[in-house]
Amino acid sequence: MISEVVMPQMGADMTEGTVLRWLKHEGDEVERGEIIAEIETDKANVEIEAFEGGTFRKTLAGEGDVVKVGEVIAVIAAPADDIAKYDGTPADAAAAAAVAEPAAITSAPTEASPTVHAQPTAEQPPTPPPPAGVHHPQPTTQQSQPEHLRRTDDGDGQRTNGRVHASPLARRIAGDRGIDLGQVRGSGPGGRILRHDVEEYAQGGGPPSPPMRTEPAGAGQREQPATETVRAHRQGGAAGDVVPMSRMRQAIARRMAQSKREAPHYYLLVDVDMTGALALRRQLNDAQNTDELRISINDLIVKSCAIALQRHPRFNTTISGDEVRQHADQHVCMAIALDDGLIAPAVIDAGRKTLTEVARDTKDLVLRAKGGALRAEELSEGTFTVTNLGAYGIETLIGIIQPPQTAILGVGSVLDQPAVREGVVGVKQLMKVALSADHRVTDGAQGAQFLAEIKALLEQPLRLLL
Repeated sequence: MISEVVMPQMGADMTEGTVLRWLKHEGDEVERGEIIAEIETDKANVEIEAFEGGTFRKTLAGEGDVVKVGEVIAVIAAPADDIAKYDGTPADAAAAAAVAEPAAITSAPTEASPTVHAQPTAEQPPTPPPPAGVHHPQPTTQQSQPEHLRRTDDGDGQRTNGRVHASPLARRIAGDRGIDLGQVRGSGPGGRILRHDVEEYAQGGGPPSPPMRTEPAGAGQREQPATETVRAHRQGGAAGDVVPMSRMRQAIARRMAQSKREAPHYYLLVDVDMTGALALRRQLNDAQNTDELRISINDLIVKSCAIALQRHPRFNTTISGDEVRQHADQHVCMAIALDDGLIAPAVIDAGRKTLTEVARDTKDLVLRAKGGALRAEELSEGTFTVTNLGAYGIETLIGIIQPPQTAILGVGSVLDQPAVREGVVGVKQLMKVALSADHRVTDGAQGAQFLAEIKALLEQPLRLLL
């Protein structure tokens, strides 16, 4: 049986991804669920699993290729299966090369078999232009390439035939920020420079060299330093600087604007007495003999949300147009702050896991999110989100729903505050939680019941262990 490996869609606004590296090669045996490749999106590096076992017969996209969502990038099949239809013709290869020229002109050659690049069709519009004022270089000859792409000094960037070995996304970010790729050390296969390598270099304050941009000038083109409109990227930016959005920030902007535009939010806020929950947490952690299983306040919140979603399934839904899908499993996303933005991968099947298992999985998610090794389902299967800024001393956080989900819980700090219990004033450890929900799917009374369930679970935390 032939199994096609396609570029997955991780997020409603994802239109393309970059193949970072293949972990399997043609002729290798593959088991179902085995990791076969790593890809790069606007927001994360993601591992791709094989949905079926068999022989890894053919790669249709090489490392560094940018491929449209849904395009076939590899084929897994039995040795006897006929996969001739996946063989590209010379005409196909020439057309693909013309489409891929801007990204391929400075990329190092790979050992992959013939590559088929995705091409825009009537159903797949071409990639939109960059934001106004930001110009990406598109050289057509070695002589017209910007200096930061064609220099052949002995910097840290890996070079092949004088060309920097970098992913197309890393090139775009370097061009936006005026970074000389020759000075960046790559951490990818064969020293390939990846997105996070460029971002780490930028944060370290390495000296940027101005990129060149091309602008129409009659029938030809002229080049001029991009510093006329985009100066050196620096934290905060000096007065008068124009700092372009990173691709991650652009993706966040699209999703959040879509949510506020399409979803009629309503908001509910409540104080939760965390005194008992913190006492239970201390007892559990004192009994642990490893830091890997230590339970955080966020773990208690994720677990309480998973249980509440089981009892109030209207909030465990996703929406598309006029169709609302209610999910049987609770995949609770948790917002993780990265250097350049925010990502919210899911704790898969959080409702079926013990509190200790949730604690283990959340720590693993944070490490893999920051290391660029998330799995596709963790970015695409979430049904509800928790966003927590308590560690930053924020008292109240009201979140924006993450499409296509229909609710999000914002969490603030646990603070010592006076509280009245049975007519007696005392000091309690209170935490504000705010529910943002989609009025197309639920109403305020339903939201109040759901939020009350979360509050009750956290105030009677032994129920989280049952």
